[in-house]
Amino acid sequence: MKKRITKIGAVMLSAFLVLTVPLTAQAGNEDYSYTYNYDYWGDVQDTPDLYSVCKVFTSSDLGLDVNMKNPTGLYVYGDLVYICDSGNNRIIEAKRTALENIEVVRIIDSFKGDVDVTTFNNPTDVAISEEGNFFIADQGNARVLKLDKDFNYLMQFDKPIDNTLDEKAAFLPNKIVIDPAERVYCIATGINKGLIKYENDGTFSGFVGATPVSYDWMDYIWKRLATQEQRALMESFVPTEYDNIYMDKEGFIYAVTSAISEDDLRADTGNPVRKLNLMGNDILVRNGNYTIIGDLYFGEGGGYSGSSLFSDVTVMDNDIYVCMDRNRGRLFGYDDQGNLVFAFGGNGNMDGYFRRPVAVEHMNHDLLVLDSLDGAVTLFITTEFGELIYDAIEQFDAGDYESSGKSWERVKELDGNYDLAYIGIGRSLLRQERYEEAMEYFELKYDDENYSKAYKQYRKEWVQENIVLIVVVLLIVFLVPMGIGKIRALKKEIDTADIFK
Repeated sequence: MKKRITKIGAVMLSAFLVLTVPLTAQAGNEDYSYTYNYDYWGDVQDTPDLYSVCKVFTSSDLGLDVNMKNPTGLYVYGDLVYICDSGNNRIIEAKRTALENIEVVRIIDSFKGDVDVTTFNNPTDVAISEEGNFFIADQGNARVLKLDKDFNYLMQFDKPIDNTLDEKAAFLPNKIVIDPAERVYCIATGINKGLIKYENDGTFSGFVGATPVSYDWMDYIWKRLATQEQRALMESFVPTEYDNIYMDKEGFIYAVTSAISEDDLRADTGNPVRKLNLMGNDILVRNGNYTIIGDLYFGEGGGYSGSSLFSDVTVMDNDIYVCMDRNRGRLFGYDDQGNLVFAFGGNGNMDGYFRRPVAVEHMNHDLLVLDSLDGAVTLFITTEFGELIYDAIEQFDAGDYESSGKSWERVKELDGNYDLAYIGIGRSLLRQERYEEAMEYFELKYDDENYSKAYKQYRKEWVQENIVLIVVVLLIVFLVPMGIGKIRALKKEIDTADIFK
């Protein structure tokens, strides 16, 4: 259930704080935390940083002879990092050789094979299959390439043949993901029917996961009554395009879109993040206190205005997914239940801030963010606080509930206002069948759903432990009045018999 904020003063104060946090962080000392979260009431709560800037890798730091120009894509494969240097028509392969070091391995600007064009033209994304084959969205050449590990041409995926697509429209593949069977899912600029799906032999097999169409009922009625000429001038009710996609370890596709109006976000009718199954249905869990939209407040202040605009997403193995907000330059991390784990970042030219963030990736728990305007990659590493949170989540998922509870206890000691610590402790106690204790933690943070689960089990356990007492009490309640009634009836019968002697 989504909670609503009831106090206007709290809303205004929270909006002011969330819009000015980055400015305070820039003006203050280096130890100031610029990470925050929202409590049950929607108030902004500063938290210890889950991430710190390890290093910002510019073109010179990477030792590039030619500076990156308008890079748009970022992909991590093991300890390798691939950057789509779109403006220079090349792909940069780099390797993380140490905690604070990334070195360029090679520059890829062409490939071998029996095909007319063996160079790239504005490559926008890259992905690598389990077989080690490279898939590249070669946007300027209107194709998705499939190359082997030695960059030999294998095949390409062209514009899908579909009656609903404009034959004259250019095919502009933008973002891609590859499943274990080497099927390709592609976002193409100008195509809003969902993800383009290709089989591994290059066959177009349809569109997947189109966003639901939203419209105003008055506009719909007017359209039904309008003439054909009037309809042509009206805005069409069509699905929106996705901005980016990511396939998690289980094969589910996370997709984000920034093409959602602020009215839809406020009304909770637009979902900027979706988790698509094989059928293209959205199965993302949204059990958090608030909708998954980034910042809750859209007012102007601190140089920001408008809602968060999610333009990329990455998913860790522990199901924490991180959404990048290109409007405010922030990163929002959510757990598998839809709870906000962290939010940090901002627009600026300092370490940890961005001028035009275009892509986010992860390497284990660490995060990498590509800034297109600066032509730089920022590497974030987890702090002790961040590692404790991830330990607690992963221990819980592994079934080690006692250790998870201890990790959450440590998190609570470091930040007594971190709501997820209390909920995490409660969940670990719930799994350890310590229901009464779990209820106390859920009650502290108004977690009604988990409180109900704990109370149901606590009630069941109490009944089982006190069944004998319950039976005795029931017997007393029902049998004693019956016995008294029988005695009175017998006494009356005796008294009546004495009278007639």
